Amino acid sequence: MSSAWLWLLCLSVIQALTTEAQPAELHVEVPENYGGNFPFYISKLPLPPGRNEGQIVLSGDSSTAAQDSFAVDSDSGFLMATRALDREEKAEYHLQVTLESEDGHVLWGPQLVTVHVKDENDQASGHQAIATVEISIVQSTWVPPEPVHLAENLRVAYPHSIAQVHWNGGDAHYRLESQPPGPFNVDAEGRIRVTTELDREAQAEYLLQVRAQNSRGEDYTEPLELQVVVMDENDNAPVCSPHDPTVSIPELSPPGTEVITLSAEDMDAPGSPNSHIVYQLLSPEPEEGAQEKAFELDSTSGSVTLGTAPLHAGQDILLQVLAVDLAGSEGGLSSTCEVAVTITDINNHAPEFITSQIGPISLPEDVKPGVLVATLMATDADLEPAFRLMDFAIEEGDPKGIFDLAWEPDSDHVQLRLRKNLSYEAAPHHKVIVVVRNVEELVGPDPGPGATATVTILVERVIPPLKLDQESYETSIPVSTPAGSLLLTIQLSEPMSRTLRFSLVNDSEGWLCIKEVSGEVHTAQSLQGARPGDTYTVLVEAQDTDEPGLSTSATVVVHFLKASPVPALPLAPGPSRHLCTPRQDYGVVVNGASEDPDLANEHGPYSFALGPNPTVQRDWRLQPFNDSHAYLTLALHWVEPGEYMVPVVVHHDAQMWQLQVQVIVCRCNVEGQCMRKVGRMKGMPTKLSAVGVLLGTLAAIGFILILVFTHLALARKKDLDQPADSVPLKAAV
Repeated sequence: MSSAWLWLLCLSVIQALTTEAQPAELHVEVPENYGGNFPFYISKLPLPPGRNEGQIVLSGDSSTAAQDSFAVDSDSGFLMATRALDREEKAEYHLQVTLESEDGHVLWGPQLVTVHVKDENDQASGHQAIATVEISIVQSTWVPPEPVHLAENLRVAYPHSIAQVHWNGGDAHYRLESQPPGPFNVDAEGRIRVTTELDREAQAEYLLQVRAQNSRGEDYTEPLELQVVVMDENDNAPVCSPHDPTVSIPELSPPGTEVITLSAEDMDAPGSPNSHIVYQLLSPEPEEGAQEKAFELDSTSGSVTLGTAPLHAGQDILLQVLAVDLAGSEGGLSSTCEVAVTITDINNHAPEFITSQIGPISLPEDVKPGVLVATLMATDADLEPAFRLMDFAIEEGDPKGIFDLAWEPDSDHVQLRLRKNLSYEAAPHHKVIVVVRNVEELVGPDPGPGATATVTILVERVIPPLKLDQESYETSIPVSTPAGSLLLTIQLSEPMSRTLRFSLVNDSEGWLCIKEVSGEVHTAQSLQGARPGDTYTVLVEAQDTDEPGLSTSATVVVHFLKASPVPALPLAPGPSRHLCTPRQDYGVVVNGASEDPDLANEHGPYSFALGPNPTVQRDWRLQPFNDSHAYLTLALHWVEPGEYMVPVVVHHDAQMWQLQVQVIVCRCNVEGQCMRKVGRMKGMPTKLSAVGVLLGTLAAIGFILILVFTHLALARKKDLDQPADSVPLKAAV
């Protein structure tokens, strides 16, 4: 083998060195009777580049053997020998290689190749020998014996003779061969013996050959054959075939359902009684007196099916089947096949509530949403956890969604909770029907009445206590306030459809009065005897007209202010007195300085507040502008157009007084300014009237400009006289 590869390597090197020369003919050598693997690679052909475009064609001389003995590897371009060559058959082969297209056109070649078969010494040397042979003719005793039948596990003394052969042609030595090898030998007398017990299951038949040989170990003649057949006996018990150790059967499976087919194998002779197996059911045994069986067994096939006796989910049953050979006859061998049968659960039980009627449960109508109303418990007789998963829903009695259910996914109870506020007037009682269902699909009958529960809720009427919007009311009024002036309004903290009756207590001076229904507190008479700085306190009682037992009270504290000699301070000139509605982003500037030197000097700081009237506080908003001025604007988006007197309380040091700010509210035009009414024009104006109107307009404008500049000059002088920190900031009005 190694010499062949060296030969191939040498040829490759030689070819590589001579490729460029492109010889007209290529000479290669192949050893005769090559005994290695084929194909045998001889030499690489000098094929051109790009040979993939055509196909390599190998042709030889007229000898068919030349074409059958050689081939070209299209991938590597090597010339190969496909079989061993015999020089004595043909010493030289002439081949040619071409590269051709699919239509037969020659793309390259032909390349001539001569293959020489290298000789080896494989013929006879030609020597001769002469010998004298003496032949005696006698009757032959070298005859094959009859087949021998031996029982397996034979209890005899060993070695045990089973047959004998004899060669009568002279001195002979006997030699025995066994196929397959077995416990046999032959002695010098030609007795064939077995040396130990035989096992049919290990080897059922042997073929023995006995040879008669001379002293040089040469056979006198053809060997004799002896067939030894091992006879079977029942020495193997049935063995259960592999099977699943555990079988699951759903509960309520019908009779006849196959559980498992058990089988056993017997190593004794097939088809004989020794390997004929039948099956017997050992367990479970039918209960005493029971007419029905849980399992049925086919004694021939070993198939186990369900009987008519009912089985229940969760049962674990050990199934034992006896496999007996000899067809179950006496003396047969046996083994027990076991399998564990588990009866699995199916979802055949619908969940049911433990209690189907809950309540009545009383809840006050003011109870907050989210409160627990009731807890409903349910149970499910199935064993599998997945079959016990429950889903709850409100089926009836809650069309407005006042109640809600809450439960965990794997829980067996559900909580009924309040979702919205209760109302005794809307519904004095509720009867909520809750249904429970399986999450998994139910097998068997539909849910019964136990799958629903009714919760009865009674709504208790709750009368909320009376609560006024303030525990104490305070207001400040000048001592000069006339009788009938509105001071403030007593109201409930939350709007309710309730009728109240108001009254005053301990109004010792009789200065105040209250309207019984509206709760408006007015001055009953002039405040004669009241002094600035004094405080007057009365008690207001409010009583529910529908529930006389419900009442509440609050104090009213009145602070008396010194009467202002001037009803109102001068307002900002021009449009500052006007505010248009809907509300725009400008207002009226209020000056806190008083013209009364007894009240306060003209220097700040001042603090401002709206009067205590609830209507004023609702409609207006007052914001500090600086230490001496405040900014009065509309608080509502819309205020009815008209003239308003807005009370503003001013505090300065220990003094306090009230201003009445006059504000005219008008409708806004598209430019956010007050809309003025214009009289209807009757006919077209004359030239004279037009000139008169124009002159009058120019005169009015000049007069207004004079007033404006005069006012600005005075204001400038006044601002220069004041400290820098008291000059009010300019604001758009």
